Amino acid sequence: MYVEDQNSFLNAVCQVDADDFAPQQLLQAVKSIEQRLGRQKTIEKGPRNVDLDILLHQNIIFDEENLSVPHKLMLEREFVLRPLCDLIPDETLPSGMKSGTFREHLAVLPQSVPPLSTSTSFHPTLPPLTPLSSKRPTHIMGILNLTPDSFSDGGVHSSQPSSLLPTIRAMIASGATILDLGGQSSRPFAFEVSPDEELSRVLPTVQLIRSMPEFADIALSVDTYRSSVAAAAITAGADIINDVSAGTMDAEMLPTAAKLGCTIILMHMRGTPNTMTKLTSYPDGLLSTVASELQSRVRDAEKAGIFRWRIMLDPGIGFAKNEAQNLELLRRLSGLREWEGLQGFPWLVGASRKGFIGRITGVKEAGKRVWGTAATVAASVQGGADVVRVHDVREMAQVAKMADAIWRV
Repeated sequence: MYVEDQNSFLNAVCQVDADDFAPQQLLQAVKSIEQRLGRQKTIEKGPRNVDLDILLHQNIIFDEENLSVPHKLMLEREFVLRPLCDLIPDETLPSGMKSGTFREHLAVLPQSVPPLSTSTSFHPTLPPLTPLSSKRPTHIMGILNLTPDSFSDGGVHSSQPSSLLPTIRAMIASGATILDLGGQSSRPFAFEVSPDEELSRVLPTVQLIRSMPEFADIALSVDTYRSSVAAAAITAGADIINDVSAGTMDAEMLPTAAKLGCTIILMHMRGTPNTMTKLTSYPDGLLSTVASELQSRVRDAEKAGIFRWRIMLDPGIGFAKNEAQNLELLRRLSGLREWEGLQGFPWLVGASRKGFIGRITGVKEAGKRVWGTAATVAASVQGGADVVRVHDVREMAQVAKMADAIWRV
């Protein structure tokens, strides 16, 4: 019997190097960690603030009064098997025990109601993203380009930081929970400024926003592919690194994000903004290739030390994609979310005002592509996006709210 009336818990499985420990030694080490974390136990099999269990150890079977390895109840607990399958889905219990992979054992368990979800924190005071929760709200990321040459709003926001306050307040009042600050345009063939110039555009705005208590509950994202800019912005108070190259344009980006411990958005792109328009061939299929290439970026991020629960993904609408491919990604986003190895990650989609919208709708001026953008936002919500990155916050917040009412049930 268990105490069922409990608050929600964060459950995780980690793999550690403990080959030098005998089972009882490992148990004492685990109990010591619990003590240092301030474990408090009040009711047998009831709520506690931290609970560490040993699931498996050295492929051995060990059974004493105070410790059983493998853990006797692990195969009947979805909250154990689900994160375990993020690590070793095709492993099995030691020889002589119940057969079947951990993935197979998870598949036969009844699913929790409501379903369990992964969790991605992105700001200290905001609820985490829960991409497997059917009733989760769609977050609005307002675009604040601090550049003179962005394709849609270049020069609009590149003046003194204090002059941005009316725009920032309007975005937040309209429903933005995240502001994405960029100091280097990523449009094709954009002029590449120096890291110092990029930082001089971004850092004062980060500092201004973080100095004002009224903006304390707003997450800040820095749109950069440079590790030095990302490090300075995060240190100044930004919460998220939004890297269009997913770490491919700066070898220090992923290790830097790991060291900072912040959330990072890994977007699918090929090449650079100057070469991506020539890299739109996907002979093995668009969805399978984008999925495979994103999986590679996730693996590299994890190797660099970035925790899985600190990663968001972006299919890269408009980056190394032609018009038909952009539409296919919007149409098949749910398939990408459910791709083997990509399940459980939160997704950001940014199609706002992009060129393919103008070509389809006949609206040449980027700033007037509101209705076409609205359709992409609705499609993104239907496909399972957790965050939509938009210029027109007021209008798109209403679209997302209506789309949530239809599909997030």
